[in-house]
Amino acid sequence: MTGARSSAIESQELKDLRAAVAALGQRHGRGHDREVLWADAAKLGYLGVNLPEEYGGGGGGMAELSIVLEELGAAGCPLLMMVVSPAICGTVIARFGTEEQKRTWLPGLADGSRTMAFGITEPDAGSNSHRITTTARRDEETGGWIVSGRKVFISGVDIADATLIVGRTEDARTGSLKPCLFIVPRDTPGFQRSRIDMELQAQEKQFELTLDEVRLPPESLVGGGPSHAFGSGGEDAGLLQLFAGLNPERIMTAAFAIGMGRYALARALTYARERQVWKQPIGAHQAIAHPLAQAHIELELARLMMQKAAALYDAGDDTGAGEAANMAKYAAAEACVRAVDQAVHTLGGNGLTREYGLAALITAARVARIAPVSREMILNYVSHQTLGLPKSY
Repeated sequence: MTGARSSAIESQELKDLRAAVAALGQRHGRGHDREVLWADAAKLGYLGVNLPEEYGGGGGGMAELSIVLEELGAAGCPLLMMVVSPAICGTVIARFGTEEQKRTWLPGLADGSRTMAFGITEPDAGSNSHRITTTARRDEETGGWIVSGRKVFISGVDIADATLIVGRTEDARTGSLKPCLFIVPRDTPGFQRSRIDMELQAQEKQFELTLDEVRLPPESLVGGGPSHAFGSGGEDAGLLQLFAGLNPERIMTAAFAIGMGRYALARALTYARERQVWKQPIGAHQAIAHPLAQAHIELELARLMMQKAAALYDAGDDTGAGEAANMAKYAAAEACVRAVDQAVHTLGGNGLTREYGLAALITAARVARIAPVSREMILNYVSHQTLGLPKSY
C-alpha cells in the first residue's frame, strides 16, 4: 500500500484509508473491547500497513500508519500499542534486523498475532540515551549477552510477546559505552515486571522492568554483530537504530494526540449545537464558538506538520524527519490539551461526568506533552539543531 508523500493534500488512496479506518472506529467507539478491535484492525491489514509486503505488511509507511491511529483516536478508541509495536519495533527490525529477525517478528507484528513493547526510559536517565545504565556484556560461555538494568513507564509489557530493550555495550577499542538494542522475550529468566499504579485511565498498563543478569542468545542483538551486511550490525549501529525508531514514535504520538483532540472537539461541537440555555444553542455565542474554532485550527495545523514528518521519514530523510517529528509532536500535544480543556469547559459540569467521557481525557491529554519526550526537550532540540543556539547543558 502506497500513497502520495510529496503533497500536503492526501491522495485518494490515503483518503480512502482514512474513511475505512474511521468506519471501523465508529463501529467500536468509546466502549470498545481492545482485543476485539486489535483483531479487527489486524484482519483488515491496518496494524502492519507500514511494514514491508514481503513480510506480510502493507508496504506503506508512517503516512498510512499515522492515519490509522489518528482515526481510531478520533472515534474514541485509540490503540496505544500501535505507537510501540508496528511503529517503533516493527520499523527498527524492518530497517536493521537480520533476515532471521525479520522472518521471526515482522509477519506477526503485521497481522497482530504478536506484539512488542519498547524499553528505553530509566529511573535516573529518562529517555536520555547517553545516561542509560542498562548494560550488556558478552557471555563467554554461549557467545550471547548478559543484560542488567532497570526501565520504567514501559507500556503493555504484560501483553507483549517481547520487549525491545535499549541497553549499552562496552566498546572494546575505546572502553566507552554505546547503545544497542536487544529483543527480550517476555518469559526470559531474570526479566521481571511490576505494574505502576497510574491515575491515567488506559487499557494498556505501565510497568517497571528489572533485568537481573538476563542471559540472551547472540541473535537477540538487533542487526547482529559489527560485520553484519550494509553496516547495520547491532554493536556498531545501535544509535542509528534507536533514532530510526524514535522518529516514528514522535509521529505516532502526534497522531494519538490529534485523534484524541478531534474526539473531544467532536463531543463539544455536538453539545454546543444542541444545548440551549436561552433562545438559541450555546454554540451561537462567540464565547463558545471562537475557542472551538481555534481548537479546530490548531489541530489541523498540527496534522499538517505530522504529515510533513511522515512524508520526510517515508522518503528516507531521517534528519529532516527528526526536526519535523519533534515539531509535530509538540504542536499536536499543545493542540490536544487545549482542545480537551475547551471541550470540558463547553460542557460545564457535564464535562466532568462519566456519561460524556471527557474528564478522563484531561489526564490523558497531558501524556502527549510528557512522553516520549517533554515539550521542553523538544524546544531544546529546535533551539540547538534548527536555530543554532548554544546548549545550556
